[in-house]
Amino acid sequence: KLNKNKVGLAVGLFLAIVHAVWYLFIAVTPANLQSFLDWVFKLHSLQPICKLIAFNFVNAILLLTVAFVFGYIFGWVFAWVHNLLHKK
Repeated sequence: KLNKNKVGLAVGLFLAIVHAVWYLFIAVTPANLQSFLDWVFKLHSLQPICKLIAFNFVNAILLLTVAFVFGYIFGWVFAWVHNLLHKK
């Protein structure tokens, strides 16, 4: 049986960390990150349409908060469904 709260916290923290790394790259090396994004689009046979904007601390905090909350919800629901499917 999975603990819904622990799984929610783990997924929420994971997503928040991934997004923190994303914002760190935006703050430190936006030109290299833009080149990487353009390359990823081209790998998918897409014309690059996204342009990075300047680092904004408020947006970074909002993104981390939203990523954590949605990650927590996703993890909680995942554990709930898992527990439903594995009842004895």
